[in-house]
Amino acid sequence: MQLTTKVEVKQLTKIFGKRIPKAKELLKEHKSKAEILEATGATVGVDQANFKVNAGEIFVIMGLSGSGKSTLIRMINRLIEPTDGQILIDDQDLMTLDKKALLEVRRKKMSMVFQNFALFPNRTILENTGYGLEVQGVEKTVRDKKSHDALELVGLHGYDNEYPQQLSGGMQQRVGLARALANDAEILLMDEAFSALDPLNRKDMQDELLDLQETMHKTIIFISHDLNEALRIGDRIMIMRDGEVVQTGTPEEILTHPANHYVERFIEDVDRTKLLTAANVMIRPNTVNIDKDGPRIAIRRMRDNDISSIYVIDSNRKFVGFADADDVIKLIQDNNPDLRSVVQTNVPETTADTPVRDLIEKISTTPIPFAVLDDQHRLVGIIVRGAVLGAIAGNEVNA
Repeated sequence: MQLTTKVEVKQLTKIFGKRIPKAKELLKEHKSKAEILEATGATVGVDQANFKVNAGEIFVIMGLSGSGKSTLIRMINRLIEPTDGQILIDDQDLMTLDKKALLEVRRKKMSMVFQNFALFPNRTILENTGYGLEVQGVEKTVRDKKSHDALELVGLHGYDNEYPQQLSGGMQQRVGLARALANDAEILLMDEAFSALDPLNRKDMQDELLDLQETMHKTIIFISHDLNEALRIGDRIMIMRDGEVVQTGTPEEILTHPANHYVERFIEDVDRTKLLTAANVMIRPNTVNIDKDGPRIAIRRMRDNDISSIYVIDSNRKFVGFADADDVIKLIQDNNPDLRSVVQTNVPETTADTPVRDLIEKISTTPIPFAVLDDQHRLVGIIVRGAVLGAIAGNEVNA
């Protein structure tokens, strides 16, 4: 699939305080944030960040407190004015826009969801949801319809006329998300949007976001300090430290190829079994085609690959079962060409998106590797016990 860049950030820098020209000089000399603070009294919020966000992806920016992630997201819509750099939205440089043009981009292209729910206590849930549309001058019946539809999307059917104090924290955060969706913006900026919630509500909101994304395909830039959250929802993750971008990659790339010791320490406590799926640990199977191959081809392939059984498919790669070497040898001895007669079909099956954690107990009780099948019942891989153990240990699995 062709990826389209929606947001591109080039050399984006923010320095707070005085003596900014001197601080910029020191940045070019690759001085650290601490050294610049000591020399100038200026604080480097973001240091020459470069990254691209693809249309329709959830791009998570994460780091510890003080890493610059919240400053960065506020520069993307210029709530904080950058010191240097470019912010391109659909190739339009926001740094060249005047206040009126920038306001138009904020209203039409971007919506922001904050950590605090920022709801008006004296307005109904419907009125809170439609606030952004009201500011834009959208006629009341139209904004009420859009607001109602957005509330339905986030699971708040029937709450239109309630007030914020009547809702739980998780429900209030859903209103904040509904308000962003009602504006129908192409880009959602979410700054620690779920971090104020208790763990159960937080997981529910993560699920809600992923469900919505399946149908709405928004471009989402999501700030988080929680690695498990980032790995769970992010298509790609960018890790920051002291204002600098340390690594950008998919969750799999971050886990298997940490860029440096800092990232290694960041991910060391991650429970990989909750994050990796069957697709991450499966290996390519040796197969024979039941529609054209006989026992002699089957035993030859087993001998060539030093294996004692082989997986059986048909001409459409549909999974049939597996054949054991002893059974195949007996067919050859009996001069029986019917390979199908010895195919065993009691093979454990799974799908590529099954979490590894769901396979651990099962795989330890069966001597037969799992067959990984797609939605057409085609064999796409197999999972052996060693591959799962390797994933748990953090070793790279070569498919």
